[in-house]
Amino acid sequence: MTASVQETGRDPERGERPGTDPEDRGPDAEEPGHGDESPPPEGASAEAAERNATVRDALLLWVGTRAGIVLMAVYGVLAVSGTNRAPLLERWHYWDVDLFREIAEFGYGGDPNQDPDPGLPAFFPGLPLALRLVHLVVHDWTLAGLIISFLAGAVAMVALAKLADLEAPVGAGRWAVLALLLCPPAVFLFAGYSEALFLAFALPAWLAVRRRNWAVACALAAGASCVRVTGLFLAAALVTEFVVSRIRRDGWTGWRDAPWLLLPFAPIVAYSAYQHSRTGDWLAWNHAQEAGWGRRMVWPWESFRSTWDMTGDATFGPMFRLELAVAIVGLLLLVWLLVTRRWAEFVYVGLQVAVLTTSTFYMSMPRGALLWWPLWVLVGRTAARHRWVIILYATVIGPLTVPMVISFMNSSWTG
Repeated sequence: MTASVQETGRDPERGERPGTDPEDRGPDAEEPGHGDESPPPEGASAEAAERNATVRDALLLWVGTRAGIVLMAVYGVLAVSGTNRAPLLERWHYWDVDLFREIAEFGYGGDPNQDPDPGLPAFFPGLPLALRLVHLVVHDWTLAGLIISFLAGAVAMVALAKLADLEAPVGAGRWAVLALLLCPPAVFLFAGYSEALFLAFALPAWLAVRRRNWAVACALAAGASCVRVTGLFLAAALVTEFVVSRIRRDGWTGWRDAPWLLLPFAPIVAYSAYQHSRTGDWLAWNHAQEAGWGRRMVWPWESFRSTWDMTGDATFGPMFRLELAVAIVGLLLLVWLLVTRRWAEFVYVGLQVAVLTTSTFYMSMPRGALLWWPLWVLVGRTAARHRWVIILYATVIGPLTVPMVISFMNSSWTG
């Protein structure tokens, strides 16, 4: 396959037709209406207006769903359980939120008044550093985490909307955002977890990739690598996209941008070196998974069997059934990415699915699915063409968000 494929049809990797990407208009081309005294074509004006409307709707959906979660936090917990009478902020101070706070406050040695937590190195330093920065102004650690997630999530939703609109049809972005926000684990985009901050770097990075701005893409991906180990998979996807684009589109031109691809790996190497200086272990962040949560690499069938056996547990059974359901969705998504030859996104999602399905048991897979933006873009594109898809999704999947939020605020394990 050569770069001439691009001249005759749609790029199966990127879902584009010629002329839909700013790069197709040439490096010096300007957006319609900028630097041109003649008025833009009527169709271009309408498309630009629709794209702006999609961004507006994405922000409205983000703010509106945040308000809905606040209402659930205020009224929903007591209405359902009548047991959680903790102050509003304390209802968001559970699980990883407290671990991020501990790292931000005391470092990876943990609280000196408590026993050392061997699982802390599993958390990358991006969010704890952000917490320390915001804490200079906002003195409540939990509130600082909520503010970070709110602002980062807004950035991520705008980028997701723009990314889905690039895939076409225009308007798909709002449905991609809605699908993401209505999925049950989206509660973690509200809480002081790292998913929102990661997406705030990763989605704009992929948007920059689509516009062939490799320097910006790699700089943003480096930010994502500071936040989660998932940045390693994003870095691998960037390398894949760069190579594929050379073969399909750009030929041997543009190889001068290749050194930028090293940048997303730098934070991971730096963090590994830091933990090595503390513990003598270059893979301390990986081994902390086993020390803190008993997770280690096993054969996929062993992981599946362990997870299946736990679906009958009276307390955690429902969550492990959800883990299995998300694993099936992940495998179906990989099949679609493979069939459509979207190699870079296949690498990004495939590495995550591979890691999660070869752990001792499936754990946090629904939360990990929040980071699978090819899934949300696919739902958005499908819904833009077939409106009944998003209606069915919202009526069947959306209500499941309520018990997930209430479960989290009652300090129950939700992933």
